[in-house]
Amino acid sequence: MPRVYIVLVLLALTFWVYSIVDCALQPPTRHRGVSKPLWIVIVVVFPVVGGILWFAIGRQRRRKGALMFRAPDDDPDFLGRIGTVSDQDERIRRLEEELAALDSEDDDPRDRPPAADGDSDGKAGPRGTHS
Repeated sequence: MPRVYIVLVLLALTFWVYSIVDCALQPPTRHRGVSKPLWIVIVVVFPVVGGILWFAIGRQRRRKGALMFRAPDDDPDFLGRIGTVSDQDERIRRLEEELAALDSEDDDPRDRPPAADGDSDGKAGPRGTHS
């Protein structure tokens, strides 16, 4: 018989600690009845009864329709707002055109004809001097 009491005491202690931790970690918006600090006091002062009261009355259950935090790539609303595939294809096409235009502007300086003042680097400086 003493082993049964030890097991019951261990179960009650485990339930009590779990109740305290659960009450303390819940956001204040999920507490019903009284404030969060008062619920913690109730659970600590009345070990088993306080825990039962916490789970039966004080802890607000999550609504079935309510969703937990989602990563953006898991949220269909977010994915719908970032644009469609055709928008992305159009953006890629425009960027490729811009890059091609930049490439044609930035040809190798060695391919350019020499400057009119005879300076080979293409930079015009004051007359008769090189900068």
